[in-house]
Amino acid sequence: MTLKLGQLPDRESAKITFTADADLKAALNDYAEIYRQTYGQNEGVAELIPYMLDAFMNTDAGFKRARRELEPPRPSSSALKPREG
Repeated sequence: MTLKLGQLPDRESAKITFTADADLKAALNDYAEIYRQTYGQNEGVAELIPYMLDAFMNTDAGFKRARRELEPPRPSSSALKPREG
């Protein structure tokens, strides 16, 4: 099985809170289960979401273009810096 999201790196814990509808919650839980089956690691939805958002934002050319044009430039989080390679 191949997922767009690769295996998560070692990291520090962080808490994230947001509201999701029932369908999105079910889809996120399913993704976490497929991730577990694929990589043999049990990662919770809260651990996966930042990396899912990072993958999404790094492939959004319009967002990256508009972000470069922000005045004044805003600092990038380490998770959203352009990937090499």
